Amino acid sequence: MSELPEHAAVNREYWDSVADDWVEVGERAWSATSPTWGNWGSSGFDLLPSDMTGMDAIELGCGTAYVSAWMARRGARVVGMDNSEKQLETARRLADSYGVEMELIHGNAETVPYPDGSFDFAISEYGVASWADPASWVPEAWRLLRPHGSLAFLTCHPLAQVCSALDGSLPATGKLERPYFGMYRFDWRDAVDDPGGIGFTMPISDWFRLLLDTGFVVEDFIEVQVSDRGAERRGVTTAEWAHHWPAEMALIARKPSPPHERRETTRSDRSAVITESLDRPSRTRPAS
Repeated sequence: MSELPEHAAVNREYWDSVADDWVEVGERAWSATSPTWGNWGSSGFDLLPSDMTGMDAIELGCGTAYVSAWMARRGARVVGMDNSEKQLETARRLADSYGVEMELIHGNAETVPYPDGSFDFAISEYGVASWADPASWVPEAWRLLRPHGSLAFLTCHPLAQVCSALDGSLPATGKLERPYFGMYRFDWRDAVDDPGGIGFTMPISDWFRLLLDTGFVVEDFIEVQVSDRGAERRGVTTAEWAHHWPAEMALIARKPSPPHERRETTRSDRSAVITESLDRPSRTRPAS
């Protein structure tokens, strides 16, 4: 077994240490009759196909695997992979309790032990989308998907990071606290509030560029607006903050079928796909 990258080793230790704090959240999500997304339980959109019958699906960074459970209930054959064995203990218990079949794997989801083209659908709600190196996990998702396969992920919006204090104190402020351009790797081990692991966030254009250069076609981009107001904090922002500015975002991308092989795209290619993706009625979705 290859040695873990520093961020993966740090994050494994961190998420094992806080796994008990996420048991209740996992149990509540497993019992839900329909999916809600992100820290604020957004229900104004769905990242999953309504019918997944016969599909092979993988959740990258599954945690307690409630998203995997939602996919299984929609008919998919599901694999969930997570870097934290302690999180997977909860996932296995809940899968057994609810009688939901899925394969759960312990490991770094930047390198998945499955052959090329094994899945029709890949998803990450936070998971690898927040805690793994995008330059590694996005190409890995491409490799795992079959032609016509889709990738969906939800993560922290870069604006929430820009408004987070340099010392890691919370919640996010209404000011620009750090540069937007050049953001990538965030080491939260010495944060004043809620010290954690090593996360990754990029400017929105960098997310598009990475997806397009990998070979994906971007089909949707969602910036989530929270309908609730108030001082309650989830993640790095309060509800009031997330009502005015997006704290979370989601992207949905598709792997084209041949002959559209993976290649380097030109600026004109990227502009055309981005325009097609964004030229739709509304790209801001309410939380409920």
